[in-house]
Amino acid sequence: MSHTALARKYRPRRFAEVATQEHVSETLRRAVSADRAGHAYLFCGPRGVGKTTLARVLAMALNCAARESEGEPCGTCESCSLIWSGRTSLDVVEIDAASNRGVDDARSLRERAMYAPSDEHRFKVYIVDEAHMLTREAWNALLKILEEPPPRVMFIFATTEPQRIQQSASPILSRCQRFDFRRLGVADIVARLERVIESEGVRASAEALRIIARKADGGMRDALSLLDQVVALTGGEVAPGSVREVLGLVEEERFLELFDIIHGHRHQDVFSFVETLVDEGYDLVEFYHGLVGSLRLLLRVRLDGGQSVDAGSEHRAALEARARHFEAADLVRMLAMAADLESQGSLKRVSQPRVLIELLLLRLSYLDHTVRIEDLIEGLGGAPARPEADPKPPPPPLSPASRPKAAAKPRAAARETASTHRGSGPPPAADSSRRAAAQRQPARAGHASSAVASPAPEPVPSSVTTGGDPVTAFETVLRQGRGTLPAGLPTILKGAPVENAGETGLRVRLPGGMGLDDLPRNSVALLRQALTRHLGHTPDIDIVESRRTAPSAPRAVSPEQVREERLQELVEREPLLARAVEELDLELLD
Repeated sequence: MSHTALARKYRPRRFAEVATQEHVSETLRRAVSADRAGHAYLFCGPRGVGKTTLARVLAMALNCAARESEGEPCGTCESCSLIWSGRTSLDVVEIDAASNRGVDDARSLRERAMYAPSDEHRFKVYIVDEAHMLTREAWNALLKILEEPPPRVMFIFATTEPQRIQQSASPILSRCQRFDFRRLGVADIVARLERVIESEGVRASAEALRIIARKADGGMRDALSLLDQVVALTGGEVAPGSVREVLGLVEEERFLELFDIIHGHRHQDVFSFVETLVDEGYDLVEFYHGLVGSLRLLLRVRLDGGQSVDAGSEHRAALEARARHFEAADLVRMLAMAADLESQGSLKRVSQPRVLIELLLLRLSYLDHTVRIEDLIEGLGGAPARPEADPKPPPPPLSPASRPKAAAKPRAAARETASTHRGSGPPPAADSSRRAAAQRQPARAGHASSAVASPAPEPVPSSVTTGGDPVTAFETVLRQGRGTLPAGLPTILKGAPVENAGETGLRVRLPGGMGLDDLPRNSVALLRQALTRHLGHTPDIDIVESRRTAPSAPRAVSPEQVREERLQELVEREPLLARAVEELDLELLD
C-alpha cells in the first residue's frame, strides 16, 4: 500500500476535531443543526489552519444521511468519505482559483450552479480555494448568483489574502458571511502531534515537538508535514538533533556562544564564528531568524525570569546565566538592530548575506552598555534620589532684617563656589578641603548653619531684594530660572538681545522669525515675577518681535540640541555628573 501523508491521514472529519477554530466550527455546527446555513461563506486566514478542512466538513454535514442531531457528520458513510478525501462527488465541487481564475471559468461555474442537486435532501456545494486569484471580471460574473442563489446551493471561498478581494471586488464581502481563522498556538500543535505519534507508534521528545511546532508558525498542516519528514529520516524516534538536521536549524548552543562573544566584546571572533557556520553548511538567513528569536527569548528571561520561556530546563538555565550579563535596555537595542535588517529588505536583495550578517554581529559586539544617570551619580558618591513628596513643609523664608549677618558671607561664598565648579568642572582636592572648612564655619553662627550645610545653590527667596541693573538681573534669571520659568523659555531668550528701557524697564528683542505667540503660556508674567524678586520692584518688560523673514517656516530644533540642553540641565542639577561626562565621554540617549 502507498503511504498516506500525515497531513492527509489525520485531517479532521468532524467539527469538534478542528483545533483552535472553535469560533468557526461551533458556529457552523449550530447553523447546520438549526437549518440556518448560509448560501455563501468567506474563510480567511493563514495557510494550513483548517480553511479547506472546515469547508469539507461543512459539506459533509449538509449531505450526510446519518448526520447527528447536533449537526456533526458521521464521517464514515460513502458521501462523507468521498467529500473528505476530495474525490469526485456529484454535489460537492472543489475549484482551484489559481488555475481557473478567468471570467469564462466564472460563467461556467454560474451555469453549473443553476442545476439542482442530485437529491432533494442534499446541497450543492462549491468550494473555491485561493479565491483571491480570481480576476475582477470573474467576481463581477458571480455577483448576481451570490446575491440571489438557486435553492440548496452554497459557495465557500477560501483565501489567505482577503485584502486583495477587498481591493478588486469589495461588493463580494457584503454577500458572504466572513470567518477569520486564527494561527494555532505552540501548545495546541504539540498536543495534536503527541496524539499523532501515539497513533503511529513513534517516540518523540517534548523538546523535538516544540521545535517542530515553532517552525510550523501556526499551521497544523506544516507541522504534520515536518513531522512526516523527521520520522522518515529517523525511522521511529524523533529527537531534537534530527529535527534541526532536517529543518536546517542552528543549534541553541551556537547562539549561547555568540552571546558570550558579544558580552566579551571579542570582535575578532565574529569572523571565525560566521565562517564556521558557512563551513558546516548552515543557511545564514535561517541563522538570522534564529538570532532574532534567541534575542527575544533572552529579553524575556531578563525581564520576567526564565519560567515563562518555552524551553528545556538546561537551555533555560543557560539563558538565565547569559541574561545577567546584559541590561534590558541593551537587549532592546540589540533586538531593534537585528529586526531592522529584515524590515529594510536587505537580506532579500542580496544573494550572499554573509557580509550583512557579519556587519550585524560586529555592531552588536561594539555596542556600549546603557547606564542610568541615577546609578552613575550614586556610584560617584552623589546624593541619593530625592523622594517625590517631602512630608515636612519647607521653612519660611528669612527677611533681610531677621537673617543673621554671620551667614551672609558664607552663603555668598557657597554660591560663588558652586557657580565656579559648574563652569570649570570638578574642584581640586584643595578646594574641597576649603569648601568643607567654609561649611563648618557657619555652624558656629547659630541658626545660619542649616542654610549653608549643602553646597548646592538655593533659589533666592521671594522677599529678598538684590537691586542692581535690570539687564544683569535678566541674565541671572535666565541662568537660575529652570524650574521657575516655563520649560523652554530660558533656551529661547538665551540669545535674545536685551537693553535697558528707561530707569526701571527692559526691552527684549526676540530671535528672528519668532513672535509672541511662539512663547510658552504666561511667559511674560512669570518672567516679571522672577525679576521682581531680584530687583525689589516690578520692572516694565517690552518684548519686541523681530522682522519675520520666513513666516511659514517653523523654528527647527535638532534632536542633538535637545539632548545637549537636557544634559546641561542634568549637569547643573548635579555637579558630580560633569566629571563623569568629561572623563567617560558620556552621551544622553533618552
